[in-house]
Amino acid sequence: MDLYDDDIVTWCEAQAALLRRMSKGETPHEPPDWANIIEEIEALGRSETRACTSALMQMLYHEMKLIAWPDSTAANVWREEVWARRFEAAKAYAPSMRRKIDIAEIYARALREFRKMPAMIDGTSPLPVPETCARTLEELLGEL
Repeated sequence: MDLYDDDIVTWCEAQAALLRRMSKGETPHEPPDWANIIEEIEALGRSETRACTSALMQMLYHEMKLIAWPDSTAANVWREEVWARRFEAAKAYAPSMRRKIDIAEIYARALREFRKMPAMIDGTSPLPVPETCARTLEELLGEL
């Protein structure tokens, strides 16, 4: 039975216990599952970066809706979404992510999603939305 493939939660708990014992100077009979531990640590970093970029994309998407339809009956909901997603992004953000987060690419993804919106909302055509993001990552995260 390969515990890593069959029950990742139990595997995590077992590996954590093993590493704790080793940190206290014990020499356990079984070695840590180094290959999978390394893979999981790398995956955690990628997951945190994805969480931050996803929240930024959603924030920008809702901002685009606010720009396009500022007087919509849904504007307050969109505004709340902007703040909630900005908070999520800021919470997930770590300075080392800076080199991995491409605002231009995230904005382009948000714009692609925005372009799937209906031609009219509340009987109103959209106002123009910028084609590129004029703000930096720091400005996007710092507007809390």
